[in-house]
Amino acid sequence: MMIHTPNEAENLRAEIAALAARMIAEDGADYASAKRKAAKQLLGNHKVKGDVLPDNAQIEQEVREYNELFFGDTQPQRLLHLRQLALELMEELERYCPYLVGAVLNGTAGNHSDIHLHLFADNTKEVAIYLLNKDVQFEVSESFNNRNESIETLSFMYKNEGVHLVLQDQDAIRSGHGRSTERANAAGLRAILAEAETE
Repeated sequence: MMIHTPNEAENLRAEIAALAARMIAEDGADYASAKRKAAKQLLGNHKVKGDVLPDNAQIEQEVREYNELFFGDTQPQRLLHLRQLALELMEELERYCPYLVGAVLNGTAGNHSDIHLHLFADNTKEVAIYLLNKDVQFEVSESFNNRNESIETLSFMYKNEGVHLVLQDQDAIRSGHGRSTERANAAGLRAILAEAETE
């Protein structure tokens, strides 16, 4: 499939974003794989140029619209529930300067969404020890940030919801690394919840 005009590229980008949004809202796909699958579904095995792929902001907007259209009667309650649980966890883990990120923060959380928190500690092992002392069974996974540093994530169930704690050292919060991610501390989340009450 050849794209000849900026208009055609824009239309294709919008189609990919809409299809990816449906996969995220319906199946709980992550943004990267939803984007790839949507592009493959629409273009087959044609090589996709980067400028044709929608950015995450465009997909996020499509997820919002999809949720309003198809889950308008249930999604707001689901989101509120996840935000309240996130706040409980953040208060419990206050000593580790927790920040909420992802779909629960930006308002696009749906049936398949988990709670994602960034935690900061002098020694990230402290968090694991803290959870073990609370009898929390968790799984450990590892990923790498854009500076190729190893980042550990502890995942567990809390009141039947998936929770992922991304562990970083205190320097990361001071240096502002990872700031590109939209995030809110407990006070910020309380403000979001209070604002939602008045709507």
